[in-house]
Amino acid sequence: MNDIEWGLLFDPVLAVESLPYVLSGIWYTLLISLVSMGLGLVIGFFLSLARTSKFKLLEWPARLYISFMRGVPILVILFLLYFALPIVGVEFSAVQAALIGFTINCAAYIAEVFRSSLASVDKGQWESSTALGMTYWQTMRRIILPQSVRIAVPPLSNVYLDLIKASSLAAMITVPEIFQKARVVGAREYDLLTLLILVALIYWAICSVMTVLQNYLEKRYADYL
Repeated sequence: MNDIEWGLLFDPVLAVESLPYVLSGIWYTLLISLVSMGLGLVIGFFLSLARTSKFKLLEWPARLYISFMRGVPILVILFLLYFALPIVGVEFSAVQAALIGFTINCAAYIAEVFRSSLASVDKGQWESSTALGMTYWQTMRRIILPQSVRIAVPPLSNVYLDLIKASSLAAMITVPEIFQKARVVGAREYDLLTLLILVALIYWAICSVMTVLQNYLEKRYADYL
C-alpha cells in the first residue's frame, strides 16, 4: 500500500482549483435534465394514453415509438440530431439537439411508467364514474390521476435521476455541461482521473438532493391520500 502514488489517483489541489470552472457547466446539466423531463412528462402522458387506446391507429404508432426509443442508445440519437440532420438541411445547435434528444428519449420511458400506474387503478372506479355521468377527462383528472401519480412518483424519480446522469453524454456534441468542462481541464492538466472523480462526486451530490425531493413527494402524496 505504501508504494501507491495516491497523487496519481486523485489530486485534491487540482480538484479544488477546478471546481468553480467545472460547476459553471451545472446550468446546462440542469437545463437539459429539467426541460427534457418536463416536456417528456407531457409527451409521455399522451403516449401512454395512445399506447392503451382501443384504436389501432393510435396504439401501434405509440408502441413502435416506445420500442424504438427504448431500444436505441441516446448517444446515437444525439449524433443523428446534431451530425446527420444537417446533411438534409435541418440544423440544431448543440443545446437544442440535446434538449430534443433527451426529451423524445425519456418520453418513451415515462410513457411506460404512466401506463403501468394508470393500469394499477381499479377499473371499477372508471365504471363508477361513468355511472355518475362523468366524462373521460373528468374521471381522469379527478379520480384516476391523483391515485396514479402517487404510484408513479418513485419510477419517475428514477427516470429523472437517470436523465441527470445521461446528460453528461451531451458533452459528446459539445454542450458545455459539467462533464465537458471536466474534460477540458483534464486534457489541459494531463490529469483526467482527478476530474472524473470530481465529476462523479458532483453528480452524486445532485442526485442525492433529488432523492431527498423524491422522498418528500412520496410522503406528501401518501399523507394526501
